[in-house]
Amino acid sequence: MTDDLERVVEVLAGKRIAVLSGAGLSTDSGIPDYRGAGRVVRKPMTFQEFRADPAKRQRYWAGSHLGWRSFAAARPNEGHRALAALEDAGVVTGVVTQNVDGLHLRAGSRRVVEIHGSMDRALCLTCGQVFSRADLAATIDQANPWIDEPGSVQLQPDGDVEITDVERFVVPDCSVCGGMLKPDVVFFGEFVPAEKFREAVSIVADADALLVVGSSLTVNSGVRLVDHAARRKNPVVIVNRGSTRSDRRAAVKLDAGTTETLVHLAERLGSDPLEQGAGSSAAPGSSGADPLGPSSGMIEA
Repeated sequence: MTDDLERVVEVLAGKRIAVLSGAGLSTDSGIPDYRGAGRVVRKPMTFQEFRADPAKRQRYWAGSHLGWRSFAAARPNEGHRALAALEDAGVVTGVVTQNVDGLHLRAGSRRVVEIHGSMDRALCLTCGQVFSRADLAATIDQANPWIDEPGSVQLQPDGDVEITDVERFVVPDCSVCGGMLKPDVVFFGEFVPAEKFREAVSIVADADALLVVGSSLTVNSGVRLVDHAARRKNPVVIVNRGSTRSDRRAAVKLDAGTTETLVHLAERLGSDPLEQGAGSSAAPGSSGADPLGPSSGMIEA
C-alpha cells in the first residue's frame, strides 16, 4: 500500500462520506472517459445547437442511439459495488454522480443524485413526458432498419462511432404531442436544475468528508460541491488519474485508479464502526446559510 493510500484511509476513517463520481469510475465498465488519455476531444454540442439546428439534432440522435446501446450493455464494476457496500455499512451517505450511465443504481447504491441526468430516459421539451430509453430505442430501430446494415456504422480510432449516411436517420418525435425529444441529460450550455443541485448539496451536508473519484472537476457543479465541503471544514479526498481543478482543496490527492482504490477502502472502512457525532456539528442536511450560496437559482453544468 502506498503512503498516500494509507493517508486516504486515515482521513476517511470514522467519518460519514459523501461521494462525487465522474467518468473515470466507469472506464473499467467499458465506457470511455471523455477526457481520458488517447481520446480525441471533440467540441460537444450545446443545448442551443440541439434545439435550433435540425441537422445537428439528427446527427446527435443518430450517435446517441448507437452510444446508448453501449451504455445499456455496460455493467457496474468493482468500484461501483464497493460504494454500494459502503452505503450498506452506513459509511457512505450518498453518491452524487456526474455520469449518465446509471451504473451506481445498477450496483445497488440507493441514495444517488444523477446531477447530469441519465441516458436511460428521454423527455419531451414541449409536454414534459418522460420515456424509457429502451422503449424509445425499439421505436428508433423500427424507423431506421438500415442502421444495422454492413458499412452503415464506422468505428473511429478513438473508439467513437459515426453513421455514414446520417441524413437518412429518422429522428423520433414525442408520441404524446409530437414535440421535440432529447435524452434526459444536461447538455453543455444547459443548467443543472436547482432542485437537483440542492439534493446533491444535501448529500454533502449530511457527511463529514467528501470523496471525489474519477472526476477532473472540469464542470462548475462539481467544483461548487467541493467548495461547499471545504467551507464546512470537511476534508476532501480526490482520487483521479491526473490533476483536477480542486486539487488545492484536497486534504489528500491520490493519483490512482478508482476501482482498486474503492475496493481497498471498502475493505478497510466497511467494518469500522462510525463514531457517533463525528465530524460536523451541523444537523444533517443543514449548512446554516443557503447551501447554494449567491445566485443559486440554476448551476451551469
